[in-house]
Amino acid sequence: MSGLLPQSESLTVEFKSDRKRLSDAELVEALVCLANTEGGELWLGLEDDGQATGLHADHMALTGLAGMVAARTSPAFQVAVEALQVGGVPVAKITVPKAQGEVATQAGVYVRRRIKHDGTPECVPMLPHERISRASSFGLVDVSAQPVAGCTLADFDPLERERLRQAVKQYGDDRVLLELDDEAMDGALGFTQRLPDGNRVPTLTGLLLIGRESVLQQRVATHELAFQVLAQQAVRFNEFRRFPLLKALDWLETNFRPYNPEQELQVGLFRVPVPLVYMAAFREAVANALIHRDYHRMGAVHVRLEDDALVISNPGGLVDGVTLANLLVTEPRPRNRALADAFLTPHARPENNRQNDRLRLGQCVPEYAEPLACLASA
Repeated sequence: MSGLLPQSESLTVEFKSDRKRLSDAELVEALVCLANTEGGELWLGLEDDGQATGLHADHMALTGLAGMVAARTSPAFQVAVEALQVGGVPVAKITVPKAQGEVATQAGVYVRRRIKHDGTPECVPMLPHERISRASSFGLVDVSAQPVAGCTLADFDPLERERLRQAVKQYGDDRVLLELDDEAMDGALGFTQRLPDGNRVPTLTGLLLIGRESVLQQRVATHELAFQVLAQQAVRFNEFRRFPLLKALDWLETNFRPYNPEQELQVGLFRVPVPLVYMAAFREAVANALIHRDYHRMGAVHVRLEDDALVISNPGGLVDGVTLANLLVTEPRPRNRALADAFLTPHARPENNRQNDRLRLGQCVPEYAEPLACLASA
């Protein structure tokens, strides 16, 4: 049995002493805390240091524990309870599934688990923006389709709207968009949402794509893009911008090109230029990072060119259902679906030109160049 017992508490392991009879409310709150993070195990009858001190007499019969947890949580969730012997004393191992969305106690307590600076775990309240962020990672909420409070149509930048039209004209497949007026295009791409009174207000997608830079700084403080070039620990380039997304991509590509040299390869009678990083893959990797980031979390999307790697990272981590094991084969699951649909419209390319551009989240492209271009999520 000792081999199965965790050595210490962690993000997914909790020890709870039961010598003085842990109250039902405390037990349920601890289980909710695990469920709202990554799930895990709660060991009832163990001290914080892992010493087994056993179950209280009231908890020796564990048959009704799972039902009690279901009755005291909203929405009700099921746990698995197993009676074990550790060091000759009875303990209970309670397996907690990861909540699909969020769960609270019947008293309305929302808590989550985190690791403190000293490496030990703790339960903390789930703030409103954290609850929405978690829901978006499960695809239950699309933050990018929601209106941004305090914004009006005057917050759209005519220059960025024209940039969008030019991008559709140059790259897009859906040329019908060019025949629409501004109001119709805004509706088709999800840039605005119509209120019950008939007025239209900008959505987060609209602001991110054609919003004024000053408005993005005030209303979307989490949007930021950083480009850094590090050479043997020396910083050669380090700038942060809050441009609208199309302008940000153009700015980043312009600044990246001088650091992306080409080498020529002799192929038969032809000399073929091979860049350090394939630009189409680079642009798509950055686009993925911007589309899939969590816009409720502070932090910039970082594009960092190092001596031996290109690292692109974004706040938010992987969405539910995407893991390191299935990263390259699972179907795309955008965190911000409205933003993904609108952002990809002006960048659509015919399928025969896309075959080498399938750079999904986390995928490396060794056929293009060394060092590899990889998209990491942080």
